[in-house]
Amino acid sequence: GPVVYVLDLADRLISKACPFAAAGIMVGSIYWTAVTYGAVTVMQVVGHKEGLDVMERADPLFLLIGLPTIPVMLILGKMIRWEDYVLRLWRKYSNKLQILNSIFPGIGCPVPRIPAEANPLADHVSATRILCGALVFPTIATIVGKLMFSSVNSNLQRTILGGIAFVAIKGAFKVYFKQQQYLRQAHRKILNYPEQEGA
Repeated sequence: GPVVYVLDLADRLISKACPFAAAGIMVGSIYWTAVTYGAVTVMQVVGHKEGLDVMERADPLFLLIGLPTIPVMLILGKMIRWEDYVLRLWRKYSNKLQILNSIFPGIGCPVPRIPAEANPLADHVSATRILCGALVFPTIATIVGKLMFSSVNSNLQRTILGGIAFVAIKGAFKVYFKQQQYLRQAHRKILNYPEQEGA
């Protein structure tokens, strides 16, 4: 009958539309989460009252486009592995800079063999570390700015200085750690397995 036909047609339409509706809901949820995160970050970096004033005076279209780009830019910025470039330059020119050898012993010494570099894309933890590190970065920059640059009056300048200081200090430790791992792997020796007596 016509009632069953209409119900069957509605069921098929709903079955075909549900994946698109679910995808739309997911994209919308991610978008509004990014907008909210961007707004919270602006208030945290600039200051709560100043951030609200800036967002109230801004064009709504600019906010709807600009706020979600904040987490995206943080994630893209975190994906830049500038420490690796510094490390390559360090390995290339460290024997010419004797001051580095006095500060970090063993840096400019020739290595017996060059170890294979691990592929950074093969690290399964790195995607989650990049995401978490990028999204926590404004909070860390604000804390470091308050601790190290408390004499600066502007919240924005203090947070920027704190972010630069954190990135520089963390990067220096990371470069040093990777270089020490590199030297340790370069000086590794494979020993013969000792044969047991009476075997």
